[in-house]
Formats: sequence, structure tokens, C-alpha cells
Amino acid sequence: GRFGFNLESGQALEAARKIAHSGGKLKLTGVHSHIGTFMLEPTAYRKAAVKLAGFYQKLKTELSQPMQYLDLGGGFASANKLKGVYLAGYIPSFDNYAEQICSALYEAFSPDEPPMLFLESGRALIDEAGYLISSAVGSKLLPTGKRALIIDAGVNLLYTSTWYDFKISPVKNDSHHCEDTILYGPLCMNIDIVRESCLLPNMSKGEKLVIWPVGAYNVTQWMQFIEMRPAVVMIKSDSSVKMIRRKETVDDINAMEME
Repeated sequence: GRFGFNLESGQALEAARKIAHSGGKLKLTGVHSHIGTFMLEPTAYRKAAVKLAGFYQKLKTELSQPMQYLDLGGGFASANKLKGVYLAGYIPSFDNYAEQICSALYEAFSPDEPPMLFLESGRALIDEAGYLISSAVGSKLLPTGKRALIIDAGVNLLYTSTWYDFKISPVKNDSHHCEDTILYGPLCMNIDIVRESCLLPNMSKGEKLVIWPVGAYNVTQWMQFIEMRPAVVMIKSDSSVKMIRRKETVDDINAMEME
């Protein structure tokens, strides 16, 4: 099923039994779990590893399946601040996650026959490597007295602003006076809010700011809507800069039209 088979109810075991009795048409070689997204408690992975290891051994010994690997999925947190969380708080390190997972597996398996372990650590590896540089296009004082800043990157480029409060940093601004600001994108939609509240100086049109971290799920979820999508560049380990995706053009938008 879309969300897998339930282990506690016996549903997963029943599915495995059907595979084992398929007359060789199917073979079960590994088991996979995904316990959540943005998991801040490493001990949850130990509990998952214990249960998955027990299930793995049952399939191998009782059902004689050619088991080879365990996949404990992803969900490892990055430095992104989830909305509704007052402070960013403590983000577990890879070592914290590894200690919980590996200690459980060392206890469950003999050293001579360990299964292969897969982890899906995309967000934790990539998220903090991504930055978006945007420019101010205007500002205004709202009737409530709150200042609004409009930038040239909105929810079309930052769909994940639905869940995260990104860190917003002016590139060059010597002003020490900051005030509570709502950050709008350029789209003609009232949902185009990059941040509901952040402290920013009064910025002039054309001044740039950096939005971080935007490395995970942004390019895969962004959309062409009103504004065309920008280029993506990579800063390499030797500090050289390489364009890895060019900016979008009108020809790109029209390319799929048949007439």
C-alpha cells in the first residue's frame, strides 16, 4: 500500500507469507520503514531498528526468504526551523542518529552475517547547502502599522515556506535599526508570503537578501507561475562558481505546446 504494511497488526507478515508462497514468482530481499519527517528524537530510530531487525530475522528464518538489507528510511532533520516552533532548538547530528541505529543492529545481528543498511538522508545532507538570493522590489507600511517588504521570489520558488521559517539575511545593509517585517513575494495572490514575521532593516529597491536553508525539496517543488524560474549555481570546493541549471525562458514554457 501507499503507506506500507502495518507491522503490529500482522499485516506485514501476512504480505510476506504471500510472497513466500508465490511459487518463486516473488522473492523478498529486504525490509523498509519510514517513521516520519523531520524527526528530532534519535531514539525513535533505535525503536524502529529493533522492530525492523526482528521482522527481518523472522522472514529469513521462518519463511526462508533471501534477505539482504534493511532500509530505515529518512526523516533526519536539518537546521530549517519548522513553523510553530518558537526556537530552532537542538538538531541531532549524524552521529546521534548513527549511534541509536547501529547499536540496535549490533545487538540484533551477529558480526559474521550483518545485513546491508540503507538510509535516506537527503534532507539532512542537502538542505543546508542551498541558498536563494532575492532582491527587494518594494516596501510599504500596512494599515496595521507593520512594515511589508516585497521581494522577487515568492511561493512559486519557495513552496516549502508553507512549513518553514527561513532565515532571512540582507546581503549589504549597515543599518542597525530593524523592525518586524512581513515578507511578500511578487505574485498577485494573498498566499504569497515567504515569512509572516522577521526582523529586517528598511531595504531599498534592488537591495539583495539571502534566504537559507533552501537545499531540500525546493527545486523539485517550485513552479512556473507569473514569474519565470532563475538559474541555479554551484559554489565548488575550490570556491569557483559553476552554473548547473540555466534560468527559464519563454521558449521553455512554450516548448510543450503542440499548436
